[in-house]
Amino acid sequence: MTADRLDPALLRLALPAETWPLLLVLPEVSSTQDWAESLALRGAPDGTVVLAEHQTAGRGRAGRRWLAPPGSSLLVSLLLRPDLPTDRLHLLTALGGLAVLAGIRTITGLACRLKWPNDIVWAGRKLGGLLTQTEIVGDRVTVALLGLGLNVNFDPALYPDLAASATSLQCALGRPVPRLPLLVAILQALATDRPALQTAPAALHAAWRAAIETLGQTVVVTTPTGALAGLAEDVDERGALIVRTPSGQRVHCLLGEVTVRPADGSSAADARPAAADGSPPP
Repeated sequence: MTADRLDPALLRLALPAETWPLLLVLPEVSSTQDWAESLALRGAPDGTVVLAEHQTAGRGRAGRRWLAPPGSSLLVSLLLRPDLPTDRLHLLTALGGLAVLAGIRTITGLACRLKWPNDIVWAGRKLGGLLTQTEIVGDRVTVALLGLGLNVNFDPALYPDLAASATSLQCALGRPVPRLPLLVAILQALATDRPALQTAPAALHAAWRAAIETLGQTVVVTTPTGALAGLAEDVDERGALIVRTPSGQRVHCLLGEVTVRPADGSSAADARPAAADGSPPP
């Protein structure tokens, strides 16, 4: 048991039941996404929160394994039933990313950024990532599983698979960060901004765009049909990355692997490919 454990009783006191009706804090699971999916199939309500102190088979986008020592991170999946038009689907990941940035800023003062489409970054290194899975009926998103893995209190340099590209809040600040108030701040920010999915989608999209540090950088996007290099110029209304090639062509990238290149064209230390998909579901 860690001193910084995620106490379910304290979480219940901090989070209103009308917004977050079901809170589960589990010592160890294969994946919080798997648990959330199972609960969704059994009819669990909108606002269900699944937390774990450790995942044995945590995953990021494209099936990549998510590594985090027990009791060190925020590993959480939210079950939402948004009834959202499919053309706003990318806004679910946008909502989650902006909530994480707001929560981090509230608790630590750090002004973190987003790497398109779903990474949380600080000083060019990955702090965390989002994974959005959805169920679509007709032209509506009826179920969304919004997963978050956030490195809080461990040193990724101790892990060969993470050393070159990742960081944590503890490394950024030089001190541990209490996870429970951080989680509460993230969920409060998400609940505050969630109505914008329906009432102000353009404003939510604009806020997400403003938080993406990938824009204005030279990138390589590797797709099933080949690699595309150019300037990450913008994101379109579907969340796709718009890349301007050296010939001046503007390509809307919905699927691929994006690597940010420094100005000198060399490989950046943090340039491990991150899955790129303008439509959040895998």
